[in-house]
Amino acid sequence: MKELISNISNFFYRDEDKNWILTIFWNSLYIAFFLLPLGIKLPTPFFVLAIVLGVLHIFKSKKEFITDNKALLLFPLYFVVLTLGLLYTDNIYDGIKLLQRSLSLLLFPIIFLFVKEDASAVRKLFEFLLVGLLFSFFINLALGIQSTLEAIKRGIIIETIDSIELLETVITGWDFFIREEFSRLVNSNYVSIYILLVLSFYLKRKLASRLQLLIILILFTYLFLLASKWAYLALTIISLILIFNIGDRNRRYTMFVIFFLAVLVFVDNPRMSVFYNRVRNFTNIESYEAMSSEKSRLLIWDACIKLIGESPFLGYGTGDANDILLREYATLGYEHNLKRKYNAHNQFFQTWLQTGVLGFIVLAAIFVILGRRMRRSPNELAVFLILLISLLFESMLVRFNGIVFFSIIIPLLLKKRSILSSRIIRNEPILGNNSK
Repeated sequence: MKELISNISNFFYRDEDKNWILTIFWNSLYIAFFLLPLGIKLPTPFFVLAIVLGVLHIFKSKKEFITDNKALLLFPLYFVVLTLGLLYTDNIYDGIKLLQRSLSLLLFPIIFLFVKEDASAVRKLFEFLLVGLLFSFFINLALGIQSTLEAIKRGIIIETIDSIELLETVITGWDFFIREEFSRLVNSNYVSIYILLVLSFYLKRKLASRLQLLIILILFTYLFLLASKWAYLALTIISLILIFNIGDRNRRYTMFVIFFLAVLVFVDNPRMSVFYNRVRNFTNIESYEAMSSEKSRLLIWDACIKLIGESPFLGYGTGDANDILLREYATLGYEHNLKRKYNAHNQFFQTWLQTGVLGFIVLAAIFVILGRRMRRSPNELAVFLILLISLLFESMLVRFNGIVFFSIIIPLLLKKRSILSSRIIRNEPILGNNSK
């Protein structure tokens, strides 16, 4: 029993100088990362606890932050710009709610200016996130099986035993295991980015056991079932980057073959075949009842561009962006988008609508600096592309799960001598424990 407790305690963070503030700070983040794929509200108390302890550490710490890391101050600046957007917004309530959710963008980057992380501490963030993803996979699998069994009991699926009905049974049953149906705990787009980042961390390591191989297969299966097209795009790009970087010609050829076979599997996803059919009929604007997510997203961006053109400098206010967008849908006749109340589905457009060109410049500057610092290796470039593509196809900074995740991961990557970037993503040797 003592050995079990010891093994569990070793999985958590213990500060070498027995600093209880940092110990609880990192362990709160670990638990929060574990809970991220399991629910929207579950990790919130642990993130709040980490913020409180991080601020307390700043006041107790005698160290000044390293000026090389001043790029992290772009996040507080972004928060200030969002706050200024309240001055000319009509929907104050939504604006204040967004600011409340965005507090981590102000606080975590400042905290990381004073908290010096070590490789072991940061690596465990990914390990806890991985465990959370595995838990969420099996929970969603169980929920899918339960839904299938309930449908069978209600007689929705199996009514007859002829071949046509049997085929319909397979198709209908499949619907309980794909996209939103297989991500009932958290939005599928957030889960997809969690999986991609964990994969980018683990794929560069040699498979030392069957357990590691099984875990990677589960993650790929999870990503396949979530059927997020932007995630498929990101996975394709980073896979090609990593394959082209393989020095051994025979191994590179083998990986190309495996990649080609994997592509065949992913494009065989029923949701992708629906996507191909709808792309062919994209110009048919009359088919709103069968509106594809791709078509609706392009219409969203069309509305965003028109609105940005009308008010490029100030935007429409932190709380009014979505309301203005809905009015534009109504004006343009985009009834499907209006009914679904879609936001910009692009964080750069979303920010521009909220705060005008200033907010866009600050957000773009964060990713320009991040891109310059992460071009040193294919592994770093792959992680950068995952983060960038996710913001190009989704408004990731409107929900707490996306905001808090980005407010931790990106500052850790932006630091001048980033442990996350060099020793974990690039896999440089760990020379020692540089705790605090």
